[in-house]
Amino acid sequence: MTTGTLPKTLKDAIVSCGFFPDVITTTLARALGGEEVRSSVVHHEATFDRDEFHRHVTVLLLTPRRLLVSHTDDGEAGAPQAMSTLESIPLRSIRSVALTNVVPDPARFARGQAVAEVWLSVGWGALRRVEIVPANCGDPHCEADHGYDAQNIDDDLTVRMSTAADGEETVRRLIDFATALQLAVA
Repeated sequence: MTTGTLPKTLKDAIVSCGFFPDVITTTLARALGGEEVRSSVVHHEATFDRDEFHRHVTVLLLTPRRLLVSHTDDGEAGAPQAMSTLESIPLRSIRSVALTNVVPDPARFARGQAVAEVWLSVGWGALRRVEIVPANCGDPHCEADHGYDAQNIDDDLTVRMSTAADGEETVRRLIDFATALQLAVA
């Protein structure tokens, strides 16, 4: 079986999460095959549910032909296990790549200044979400029933990072990854 070589900076980012790095790097290397990693980003997310602590690591790899999306979670409460899933998406299948930048004080924003938050959304048609909201005519005093508006939205992948939670360098890496992905699918 052919396994790929992960760049040292990617391995270091995975190890720094402290969450089953050997499981994550093995899963990625196996899926990579002989392809080159052109860009990557690692997102470690910790959540609390009452008295339980859960960890989730998302790793995105851009190769010349594919987007590899790896999700690794801890197992059920009390079970010492990790679940690692890797999805391989051909670049030709990606329909949209959106990058949203959140700037706290736009009037004072200067070129090169860090943003507060970034959202990367990628759609390739595997999952869709329908948002339904009450329609309106634009008149703030109108009380008539205008029915509903709906949006049918690709909802395959969204990664959110903020400088407060993830650090400025990690947010910059997500922006760099999003730019590389946008150029690759253009």
